[in-house]
Amino acid sequence: MPQNTVQPSGDQTSSAKREVRFEHSLSLPTLLEELQISLLVSTYQAGKLIALGAGDGQLRQTFHNFDRPMGVALSDDLQSMAVAARDKVWLLRNDPNVAGQMTPPVGGCYLTRSASVTGEIQAHEMAWAGGELWVVNTLFSCLSTLHPDYSFVPRWRPSFVSELAPEDRCHLNGLAVVDGRPRYVTAMGESDVAGGWREGKASGGVLIDVQSNQTIAGGFAMPHSPLWHAGYVWLLDSGRGLLLRVDPESGQVSNVARLPGYTRGLVIHQNFAFVGLSKIRETSTFGGVPIAEDRARLKCGFGVVNLLTGELAAQFEFAAGVDEIFDLAVVPGGLETAIRGPFAHQDGEKTIWTVPGPHS
Repeated sequence: MPQNTVQPSGDQTSSAKREVRFEHSLSLPTLLEELQISLLVSTYQAGKLIALGAGDGQLRQTFHNFDRPMGVALSDDLQSMAVAARDKVWLLRNDPNVAGQMTPPVGGCYLTRSASVTGEIQAHEMAWAGGELWVVNTLFSCLSTLHPDYSFVPRWRPSFVSELAPEDRCHLNGLAVVDGRPRYVTAMGESDVAGGWREGKASGGVLIDVQSNQTIAGGFAMPHSPLWHAGYVWLLDSGRGLLLRVDPESGQVSNVARLPGYTRGLVIHQNFAFVGLSKIRETSTFGGVPIAEDRARLKCGFGVVNLLTGELAAQFEFAAGVDEIFDLAVVPGGLETAIRGPFAHQDGEKTIWTVPGPHS
């Protein structure tokens, strides 16, 4: 990957600067331009939400501080963005009027508008369903929604979890929406005791149908990021570095691609799958997981898989400053996406004020 860029960026938890170095294949900006998309990448380890776009054959990037960002969710109309953070969910709104005045032009401009304080529930992936934001509440082993009067509202939990408790019993982590309703989730184990998923993490991961509350496929190593696309459930067998496809009727699992990292964070646009890659820490969490045997070769960044051929179409790799990726999101309809996050002043961004029009 011949191109290399250095991006010094601030960290809201420290006065020190974090040097982030990365490189990418020459095909990446071309692909983003052809697809007319930009890409959002969250890294809780570095405390950043990264917006990647392209123009004139060049990759363009901005780094935005968030407090331990995890899941990123865009509403179907692209007007709302939610970012799961350490103890809250940040909510941003797209302002087309502001976007139209920015130089260079951008496809959207998301401004932070509010936050819902949840406490540290270990919120992982999120998704908008029927106009409502659903949060994978990993600490309480349930799917929940937000409410101004409560930390969260429990809406669903796996049948093998007997009660609501802050014990991370099964490490519920991923959510796929089908026809406007939560439909599939991933969990690292079918456990009903505190932290019980850890014992069998190398092969105990499951894909669960929310509607029937039945496990439809299993045997995964720390699975993440289920996604509904073209009549199949796609997910990541993270502990093996795999992108998989699951037939929801038969439960048959097909291997689509193997990538050089702990696969976490998945989005599909047209015939391309954008797959997040992470290095793994030397902790007991990853002990015994198959990919730990290849720790030295693992990369952090993302790969783009052509689903028609199974081949790698483009790649992006962090050489320094970032070791773990959590989520990816595609913003269609524009080459770049502007963001003013909750710590915009630390991002070096100018404040944007908006007010109602004279007749509002």
